[in-house]
Amino acid sequence: MSRFILVLSVMLVIDTYGLCQTLSGKEQQSIIKEIRQTLDDYVKDVKSGGLTAEFKYLDSSVDFFWVPPGYQSAISYDSVATVLKQNALKFKSVDNLYDSLRIIPLARHLASYTARVNSTITDTTGAVFKSSLIETGILIRRKDGWKLLNGQTAILNN
Repeated sequence: MSRFILVLSVMLVIDTYGLCQTLSGKEQQSIIKEIRQTLDDYVKDVKSGGLTAEFKYLDSSVDFFWVPPGYQSAISYDSVATVLKQNALKFKSVDNLYDSLRIIPLARHLASYTARVNSTITDTTGAVFKSSLIETGILIRRKDGWKLLNGQTAILNN
């Protein structure tokens, strides 16, 4: 079901945001570089500031949704915000590494990405949890930079 929602949302994004733009190779490379930097900054900010540092990178529009690990359906920005706030104090550190990152520019203001994420989380008791995740998503360029618009994250192993 969540895959259906993701495919449907990508089709809606294509229709809504008009992907009839043709990007030059230079434009594509520029977008890839910007998004790679955004995701690098995202990882650094979460590592230093905890889960609530994610808010800077989430698009707070009504178009936002995400399917977190373990969820069967998408949740809204407000629900993601609640989950982040509830869990932020439970973790001493969150260290993610994007591996096998692939970015596909779709338009000047829209791109998709897929990556394996290696995650190491330390809770407040000192227990360490390592996992591999797969993440796919759509980023949108806003006035204040690239934002995660929608996507999903799933656990590859426990």
